[in-house]
Order: sequence, then structure tokens, then C-alpha cells
Amino acid sequence: MNDHISGAFHRPMAGVVKRIRLENFMCHSHLEIELGDSVNFITGQNGSGKSAILTALCVAFGCRAKGTQRASTLKDFIKTGCSYANVHVEIKNEGEDALKPEIYGDVIIIERRISESTSTTVLKDHQGKRVTNKKEELRELVEHLNIDVENPCVIMSQDKSREFLHSGNDKDKFKFFYKATLLQQVNDLLESIDQHLKSADGIICELEASIRPKEKELLELQEKIKNMEHVEEITQQVQQLKKKLAWSWVYDVEKQLQEQSFKIEKLKDRIPTCQSKINSQTDLVEELRAHFTKKKNQIASMMEKTSEVRRMKDELQQTLALATKEKLELKEEHSRKSNHIKKLVNRVRLLEQQVHDIHEQHVKNTQAEESEIEEKVKELEHEVEVADSMLSRLKEEESVLLEILDQVVSEIRRIAEEIENCDKKNREISSLIRELNQHQTNKVTAFGGERVMNLLRAIERHHRRFKKPPIGPVGAHVTLVNGDMWAPAVEHAIGNLLNAFIVTDHKDSLLLRTCAKEANYSYLQIIIYDFSRPRLNIPHHMLPQTQHPTTLSVIHSENHTVLNVLVDMGHVERQVLVKDYDGGKAVAFDQRISNLKEVYTLDGYRMFSRASVQTILPPNKKIRAPRLCSSFNDQIKNHERNASNVQEEAQQFRRRKREAEEKLQNLQDKIKSVKRRCMNAERNVMEKKLALNDVKNSYAAEANVSPASTVDELHQEISKVQEDIEEKKALLETFQVRMYEAESKARDLKVSFENLCESAKGEMDAFEKAEKDLTNIEQELHSAEANKVHYEGVMKKKVLPEIKEAEAQYQELKSLREDSFKKASIICPESEIEAIGWDGSTPEQLSAQITRLNQRLQQESHRFSESIDDLRMLYGKKERKIQRKQQSNKAFREKLSTCQRALEKRHTKFQRNATLLRRQLTWQFNNHLGKKGISGKIKISYEERTLSVEVKLPQDASSGNVRDTRGLSGGERSFSTLCFALALHDMTEAPFRAMDEFDVFMDAVSRKISLDTLVDFALAQGSQWIFITPHDISMVKQGERIKKQQMAAPRS
Repeated sequence: MNDHISGAFHRPMAGVVKRIRLENFMCHSHLEIELGDSVNFITGQNGSGKSAILTALCVAFGCRAKGTQRASTLKDFIKTGCSYANVHVEIKNEGEDALKPEIYGDVIIIERRISESTSTTVLKDHQGKRVTNKKEELRELVEHLNIDVENPCVIMSQDKSREFLHSGNDKDKFKFFYKATLLQQVNDLLESIDQHLKSADGIICELEASIRPKEKELLELQEKIKNMEHVEEITQQVQQLKKKLAWSWVYDVEKQLQEQSFKIEKLKDRIPTCQSKINSQTDLVEELRAHFTKKKNQIASMMEKTSEVRRMKDELQQTLALATKEKLELKEEHSRKSNHIKKLVNRVRLLEQQVHDIHEQHVKNTQAEESEIEEKVKELEHEVEVADSMLSRLKEEESVLLEILDQVVSEIRRIAEEIENCDKKNREISSLIRELNQHQTNKVTAFGGERVMNLLRAIERHHRRFKKPPIGPVGAHVTLVNGDMWAPAVEHAIGNLLNAFIVTDHKDSLLLRTCAKEANYSYLQIIIYDFSRPRLNIPHHMLPQTQHPTTLSVIHSENHTVLNVLVDMGHVERQVLVKDYDGGKAVAFDQRISNLKEVYTLDGYRMFSRASVQTILPPNKKIRAPRLCSSFNDQIKNHERNASNVQEEAQQFRRRKREAEEKLQNLQDKIKSVKRRCMNAERNVMEKKLALNDVKNSYAAEANVSPASTVDELHQEISKVQEDIEEKKALLETFQVRMYEAESKARDLKVSFENLCESAKGEMDAFEKAEKDLTNIEQELHSAEANKVHYEGVMKKKVLPEIKEAEAQYQELKSLREDSFKKASIICPESEIEAIGWDGSTPEQLSAQITRLNQRLQQESHRFSESIDDLRMLYGKKERKIQRKQQSNKAFREKLSTCQRALEKRHTKFQRNATLLRRQLTWQFNNHLGKKGISGKIKISYEERTLSVEVKLPQDASSGNVRDTRGLSGGERSFSTLCFALALHDMTEAPFRAMDEFDVFMDAVSRKISLDTLVDFALAQGSQWIFITPHDISMVKQGERIKKQQMAAPRS
């Protein structure tokens, strides 16, 4: 218990009264009293102003004057002779329950100033600074700290103490219990709400009853309207039939219009047929013209190809001729060698025959004249020398001519290659001039050609599907600053980005890719970039520190996104441009410039350094003329001048080729002539030599005296000739190999020539077929144009006039319909007829129906005098009024039912809580009585509103008697009453409690027991207690948590 008391003592409490200061309040001119956190005893003589302290607490916390039971108005609390009174109360604001500690601090000061006419309450913080003077803030403080000064368990004033201790009435005790547990307050609120709900229910019942007579009137009026509706129906039928009659004339004309329109449509159906034939013939004409143009271009291309084939054929033919010539020469040489061997064989045979003849006729031989034979031998030897000299000269001439022939063939081949290169160069320059002319007309075509124009048209068609329109091509948004000087270098630096397009997100990129596919633009470069980003501001220290310009410094664009993309994707701010190669190397490698990425020169060289590796890339040959130039005129003129030079150079080469070909022909003729002469000379030499040998042999045979020596010489000559034959045969085999090689080469060349001729034949056949097709297309074109003219004549002379006549009739009917429509529209709008429903009746049928209904209407109208419209208006007005009241009553009833259900729930909860409080009171009461060995019981009847206390003393335990408090002694009665009060205190919560003259009817012994019990309870309970008594409290035990104060005696 001590631990519990110590814990409660040291726990900070919010709402504990720290100090009370009174000024001119009741009997006090100036009083200041400080209170302890636990138990406080204030004693003093009667009239010393003890009770004024509790009254001041009640006033400070907002209690009304009558609630204190000490005055009827607040000004009665002002001390006599003074103009105002001031109550100053300081309460602690510590612990978990502190109210707005950040505003008030650890102390809240409540100061109430009362004057004759007004009273104000001010809340201050711990430093005395004013915080607020609103009553709502004081109410919030009282509710937050649970300070209810009107609850007798919080502040038990002098009057309440006497009433409580003196009264033995059960009803008075019940009232005290009912008020102390706040059940009285809750019950009063619930009863007040119940009275209000009953009053509201009565009002709603009166409202519901007030509309019943009006509902009866409404039913009578409705019955009368039903009786008159029959006449109105007839009137409405007549009006509807009149409206239908007016519109029936319109619909009759419309029917005729439809028939005429159907006729016109039928006639117009002939227009599409005729027009389709015209269009088909027009399309056919266009198609044939396009085909004709395409075929002409194809023939021109084929002519160019066939000229190339002819050139190749000529070259191959010349090579074949040379190979054939070589083969023939080898054949002739082989033939000559073979003939020579044959001659040598014949010579051997002849010599052998001579040997034989010598043996047979050596006797018969006669001597011939020596001089004649020697002269004849000399003459023949001279002729042989002359023939040999002629043969050598001819062979030298042939060798020179063959060498010259090879040189001329090589020259012709070289010139043909030069002509082909010139033609190729001329075609490239012409294509480039056409591109530049197109760029001059439309700058956008420089960045993708005709494909980019098709793409832009596709983007325009789908522009609504893009989140933001694509930007591109990038080059179309970029221009050069200060002339075109750096155009080549910029083209090499960022040329790969100039054809790109920029979109804002991935979805737009997919859509742009679809447009590119539609425009047949493959491999389109698409860059995704945020269009909302402002232009990038690059600090100076992040740029290359050099005097040379960067790519970013020489380009300009009005679109910030384009520049941002070139910076982020192309790094143009770090690309330095230099005029020449040497300067570029110096900037890239020697100067070590920070923030430098690449160096580009005017002639296209790219230089950069990565770590210790230095790289120089040559110009990209695929890059053509710069596309960012402001004007292409200079480039076009330069290219035209180059084209003229190339054409002139090609003409010179062609002239040289013709001259070389003529020279080649002359050389070939000369070589043929020399070969013939050489062959004749060889035959002549051979004949001369044979004749000379014959003469010499004959002379030797005749001159030789001894046939044996002659035979020996002949055998020697035979051996020599045979050796010569063997040598010639070996040489002949070599020639045979060369001849086979020449034949193989000639055969291969012949096959290649035949293949080329075959392929050329295919191309020539295709060329002839294309020319034939061109003729057929031209004939078909003339036929299609004639058919087109025929169908156009049919359209103009037959189809259109008939349609025009039918349309004129249609316009007449349309005019008649408009007149009828105007007249019918005056009667009623057509929408009304559509709402009624048109049954297709003729005007005659409708007129007959109107006549019959008019007769019936006249008969029925005499029965009623009042207007049905007036009755309906009156009915609608009353019905709306009744409906509004019924809706209002229904809403009131629903709200009332909701409130009644809520009240029933609260009654149930109230009864449950009252039962629980009754049990708790009995338990607490027994607990306090048990400390003295006494037991008791509290009976509470909420129906009879009574509370009775029964006590069982220890001496009565054997008999089981229970006594009422009125049968107890004074001390027993005082103790049991005190236990009852403490039980109530256990059931309530408050930061402080005050009791005034609680021991007024006790004797000394009872007071001692009661004071000890109260002090123990107060110390255990833990909150602040203030006991006020005029009696001696010296018997109260001392303690650090018990504070005793003595009030000054009253002045006499």
C-alpha cells in the first residue's frame, strides 16, 4: 500500500489546485493560500472565511451564483464597500492528461473578475500571459480535466454536508447518490429529449390529419375530370385528324417526289456505270502510259546494257582472235617442223639411195666438167644466202608487229576502262545534280529524299493520334551560322542524326514506325526525348577550352528540343572543327584540351584520343555534298562543270579508242601479209638449200674417185641428218605441247565467247521483245484513248440530258412540296404527326372522318359547361400541394423514428449503467465497512427513487440482525455515512475533491475514527483532497503529504 501511495504521490497530476488568491471576495480583502498535492486541512473559527475558499473554486470554474447556495447573483460576492472582486486559481498542468502544454505550460491560471455589471474569466499560461477569455475554452478545460464543481463528490459545501449527514430520509440519500454519479443529469437529459420527441410526434400527427379533407376534395375533382375527358378525346381526335389532313397533302407530294427520285437514281445509276467505264479506260490509259514510259526506260537501260555487252564481246573477240592466231602460228610452225623432218627423212632415204646407186653405177659414172659444177654451186649458195637474209628480215618484222599489236590491244583495253569510269562518274554527278536541284526546291528532301516526304504526309494523316507532333527530320530544323564554310565538317560530325525524327514517348515512336512502314521508309532513326525540357544551358567550364569553333557554336535551331537532342545524343558541344589536317592533329593530340571528344576537319578527317590511343579516321566516302548549306547553286555549278569535264574526257578517250582500233586493224593486216611472205620465203630457202645439197652431192659423187670414200661420206651425212631429225623431233614435241596449250586457251576463250554471245543473244532477244512490247503497248494506248472518247460522248449526249430533264420535274414537285409543307407547318409541326403516328390515310379518307367526329362533338358538348383545362389546372395545383405536404410529413416522420430509436438505445444503456453503479456502490460500501469489522448493504430502488443503508455490527453476527442507520449510535451512524460517501468517491474521478464541515455532527471519538479513515482513503486514492472544518485536527496524524493550515480569526 505504501508503494501504491508513493507511486500515486510522485505521479504528476493535471488539474490539481496549486494556489488560490482572493481579492475583495466575500469577507476577504486579500487572501492567498497554497495547497499541497495530496491532503489539505483548513481550519479556523466560524466566520474566518473558510467556506469562501470552496465558493471561490466554484465561481472560478464557471459555476453560477445560485449553484453555490451562497448568493443569488455574482455581484453579491463582492465585499461590502468594494467595486469588484477577483478570484485567482492556479492549477497544475502536468502529466499525460495535460491540456495544451505547448500553450499553457505546466501551470494554468484561471482568473475571474466580478464587477457590479459584468464578470470576465481569463485563462493564462504559467508565466501569467493571457491566452484566452472565451467561455468555450474554460468549458473545454473543465471537461478535459473532469472538474464538475456542481457534483457533491467533487465539492461538498457546508450546506450539502449538513444535508447529507443530518438527513435520514431514503429519498434524500437517493438524490445525493443520483446526483453524485451523474445519473440525475443523464436522466434529466433523456426525459427532456423524450418530451421533445412526444411533442414532435403530436405536431406531425396534426399535420397528417390536416391534409385528409384536401385529399377527399382531390378525389371528387378527379371523378369530374374523368367524365369530361370523353369530350376532350373527341376534340383531340378532330384536331389530330385536321393535322393529319394538312400533312397528308405533303406526304402525297413526297410520295411523288420519292417516285421521281427513284427514277433519277435509276438514271443516275447509269452514270457510275458509264463513269466506271470512262474511269477504267482512263486508268487503262494512265496505266498504259506509265507502262509505256517504263518500257521506254527499260529499253534505254537495255540499250546501255547491250552496249556494255558489245564492248565485252569485242574485247573477248579480240582476245580470242589473238589466241586463235597464236594457235595457228604454232600449227604452222609445227607443220613446218614436221615437213622439215619429212624432208630430212626423204634426204636420208635419198642418201641411202645414192649409196646404193653409187655401188651399182660407180663404174658407169662419167666425169663432168668441174668448172660448171663449181659455178652452179656458188650461184646456188648465193641464192640461199639471199633467201635466208630475206627470211630473217621478215621474221624480225613479224616479231616487231606482234609486239606493237600487244601494246595496242592493252591500250584499247585501258581506254575502255577509262571510258567506263567516266560514264560511271558522269552518272553519279548527274544523280547528285538532280538531288541538289530537288534539295534547292524543297530542303526537306535533302534528309531522306522522296521517302521523307511520303513519311511527312503519313504523319499529317495520322496527326490526331500523336500525343505531340513528331519533330523531323532534324536537319530541316538546323541551319549554319556565319555562312557555309563549316558545312562539310558539320556533315561529317552529325550527318547520321540529320535524318532522324524526335518523338515524346514510346507510344508515339511505335505510331511513327507504323507511318514509316506505310511510307516505305525502312531503317528510320527515331529518338525519344522529353519535349517539355527547356534548352540545355551548358556552363563555360564544361566546353572545350579552345579558340576553334565547336559544332554547337556553328549551328542554329529555333527548336530547343532539336538542340537538346544534338547535345545529348550527338555531343555537339564537345566536337571541335578545324580547317586542315595538321591543325586537327595539333588540337586533338598535342594541346590536351579538356572536355574535347572529337576533332573534325573540312576534308572529313575525324580525330580523337582515348586514354593513350590516338585515332585518325579517313573521310567517309559515302557522304556526299553537305546538306546544311544555305544555297546549293554553287555546288550545282561545280558539279555541272565537273560533268562537262568528265564528258569531254570521255569523248577524248572514245576518239583515242577509235584511232587505236583502226591502228589494230592495220597491224593485223600487216601481220597477215608478213606471215604469208615469211612462209613463202621459208619455202624458197628450203628449196634452194635442197637444190644446193643435191648439186654438192652430185658433184662430190662425180668428183670422188673412190666410191668407198663417197659412200663413207654419204653414211656420215646420213648419220648427221638422222641426228638432226632426232633434234627436230624433240623440238617438235615441245611445239606440240605449246600447240595443245594454245588450242586449250583458244577453246576456253571460244566457249566464253559463245557463252557471252548466248547471254548477249538473250539480252538482244529481250531487247527485241521489249521493242515489240512497246509497239503493242502503244497500239493498246491508242485503242484505250479511243474507247475513252466514245464513253465520254455517251455520257454527254445521252445519259446527262435525261437526268437533267428528270431533275427539272423533281424540282417542280419539290417546290409544290415546300408550299404544302409551309401550310401544314402553320397548323402543326411534323414532329407532332410523328408522335401521333401516321397510318398512311389519303386526304379523302381523313376529310370523311373529320366530318363524322364534328357531328358527334356537337351532340356531346351541350352536356358540360365548365372547361376541362381549368379543372385539370386546379387538380394539378392541389395535387402538387398535397404531395409536398405528404413528402414533408414523411421526412419528419422518418427523422422522428430515427430519434426515437436512438433514445430507446440510450435508455437501455442508461438502465444497464445504473444497475452496474448500484452493484459497484454496494461493493465499495462493504469494502470500507469491512475495515472496522462491519458489513452492510445498500438497497437502491430506481422505480421508487429510494436508497436505504443497512449495517450489521459484529455483536449482531450471531443473531443475524440488520439495523437501519437510524437505529445505530451516533458514532456508528457517522462512520457508516462516511463509508457511504467514500464509496461514492470511489465511483467518481476528479483531480481534486473538497469537503466543508464534514464532521459537524460527530463527537470526538467518531471524529477521530472518521478523520483517520478519510486520511487513509485520501492518501490511497491519490488525488488532491481539501478538508475544511472548524474543529481541532491535532489528532490527525502527521505526514509529508498532509498539509494543515489555520485561518486567521475573524475581526470583531
